[in-house]
Order: sequence, then C-alpha cells, then structure tokens
Amino acid sequence: MDMKIKLVRENAALPKRATDGSAGYDLCACICEPVDILPGRTEKFPTGVAVQITPGYAGFVFARSGLGIKHGIVPANAVGVIDSDYRGEIMVGLHNQSEVAFTIQPGERIAQLVFLPVYTPELEESEDLEDTVRGAGGFGSTGK
Repeated sequence: MDMKIKLVRENAALPKRATDGSAGYDLCACICEPVDILPGRTEKFPTGVAVQITPGYAGFVFARSGLGIKHGIVPANAVGVIDSDYRGEIMVGLHNQSEVAFTIQPGERIAQLVFLPVYTPELEESEDLEDTVRGAGGFGSTGK
C-alpha cells in the first residue's frame, strides 16, 4: 500500500527510512535558521510535509532515540497522532527535558513517523465489566 505525501514548503525534505529495517520515516526540521530549545522549554517545528493516510491507519510521531537519550530532546506530547483525515502540515513539538540548551539545525532529523493500523470499535456503555484477577489494580499493582 502506498501513501501520498506532499511537500508544502520550499526547503522540505521527503521523509526517509534510515535503513531497510527502520520502522519509522525520519521527519526533518523545515526551518531557515537554527532554533535553540532552552532547558524546560518547548518549541514547535514545521516539517514541510503533509500526508494522505489510508483510512484504517494513523501516523504516529515518535522520538528519535539519539535526541532523547543523548540530549533530552523529546516530543512534547510524548507521541503525536496524525488522523487519516488530516491533510495539513505535520508539526513536531520538541521539549528539552535536559538542563542545557540544545540547538536544532535546519534540515535536522527531529522525529520519526510510523504508520500503524487503528481499530475503532463501536463503544457500548455498560454498568458492569467482566472481572479479572488484576481487577482495577494499576500503577505498579503487579510489581515495581
């Protein structure tokens, strides 16, 4: 299955997978000059691309592990969700959770886009749910 992609800015880069085994397509910062992300701050970056996602799928914007682990630069909303009926430019909010400023360069890979199937069942309100061994236990109820 193919998905259409549109470059919506002059200096936009087509998202690419780094290797044949890569699950995600790298999204690049479509900016004209470097942007500093100060400690504890969030900045929004255009990617210059819009996608036509096949119905039944969604796009998910995940962190690039190198930016997150090495520099503390992660998507501001943890994981971005792109619905199949959205046709606008993909924007990526990046948050600096480190204690030092970090500079994003024009064209730098800032996130990765993964396409996944989405199940959207009809929701049926109920007074009762089936019991399980775990029950309502959460937040570490099964161990550390």
